[in-house]
Amino acid sequence: MKIGKVEMVLAMMLLFNMSYCSAWFGNRHKSGRNSILPTQATSSSCPRLLNPAGSYVVIPLHGNVYPVGFYNVTLNIGQPPRPYFLDVDTGSDLTWLQCDAPCTHCSETPHPLYKPSNDFVPCKDPLCASLQPSEDYICENPDQCDYEINYADQYSTFGVLLNDVYLLNFTNGVQLKVRMALGCGYDQVFSPSSYHPLDGILGLGRGKTSLISQLNSQGLVRNVIGHCLSSQGGGYIFFGNAYDSARVTWTPISSVDSKHYSAGPAELVFGGRKTGVGSLTAVFDTGSSYSYFNDHAYQALLSWLKKELTGKPLKAAPDDQTLPLCWHGRRPFRSIREVRKYFKPVALSFNSGGRVKAQFEIAPEAYLIISNLGNVCLGILNGSEIGLEELNLIGDISMQDKVMIFENEKKLIGWGPADCSRVPKSRGVNI
Repeated sequence: MKIGKVEMVLAMMLLFNMSYCSAWFGNRHKSGRNSILPTQATSSSCPRLLNPAGSYVVIPLHGNVYPVGFYNVTLNIGQPPRPYFLDVDTGSDLTWLQCDAPCTHCSETPHPLYKPSNDFVPCKDPLCASLQPSEDYICENPDQCDYEINYADQYSTFGVLLNDVYLLNFTNGVQLKVRMALGCGYDQVFSPSSYHPLDGILGLGRGKTSLISQLNSQGLVRNVIGHCLSSQGGGYIFFGNAYDSARVTWTPISSVDSKHYSAGPAELVFGGRKTGVGSLTAVFDTGSSYSYFNDHAYQALLSWLKKELTGKPLKAAPDDQTLPLCWHGRRPFRSIREVRKYFKPVALSFNSGGRVKAQFEIAPEAYLIISNLGNVCLGILNGSEIGLEELNLIGDISMQDKVMIFENEKKLIGWGPADCSRVPKSRGVNI
């Protein structure tokens, strides 16, 4: 959904033929990594070559909530594959790169602009249709798919769709060149406040163009994604069945919202006590650095915080513009550990249809930051003020040090405590 981050999503995509597997098989690498040779693949389909239940993709993350403001991955795309830095966004579907088509409006990128392939997606392709505002859209050029994407932070991008090769390493030792759709973004509109020096966006939402949907449609992994964001910076994302379900708390994905990883209704809890604020819908979105509550929940949170901080050695710091609400102490703070004793956990208690409610706890470390001025600032903001209306966004800050799992097949969202600084490397690992 991209709140407080750059959003670049312009693209060109081509419909791949669903009657055959479009994964490409590379040669054996000198490093000894096992890869499947073309002669081995001729008599077997992709789902048989890669057991979806036994292998998955794990990709390290880089970045942090503050001061970087986003988490990103490095993906190798194209022929030959070249590295690109992509902002991870579970709130949008399309993966895209700033593209030399030529580019009308592109921001500075860490790598040279992506050179598009000529493998275009036709206008009436289902992938193209999934990106259009309505089903009766008009095709100005039947041979290509033009689209425009608008994000919640007023960022927008225009482009065309195509197919190209992604180089992916699976945990069973297989490296595949997988042909999938991506966006070629050549005309972006963004504000300086939303700018980040990235090559593009990694879309991991629920739609047809999402990377996980395309991998699953080719039989390469189960339709499951997850991430683990470390509060120390970095972490990892994964595609496929890569978790230990015994350690996970689950709640259903909302049937009302077909686009996002949304759950609810939930009740707001502060310090283990009910606040009286209920019927909350929450969207889990790595495209947002911070979390956002609707006005009712936000004002209730501020009221509880004010009561909790009465008599504590913290005073408002209006001169600190890092976030809307900051406090200073007698001396500058160096870490959250110094102030966590003054704050209590916040939680969303989801009514999952059973007697036991699924509680998503947000510890003080998961809603506070220490600014460059040494003040402690509230990383939960008022979403109603930026047009989110009644929606509540759970951003990166509140998902730190948890494994988050989005089970698209079972329509479940799960979470559990995890050491996100340790990136899984083998098939036998349990997250």
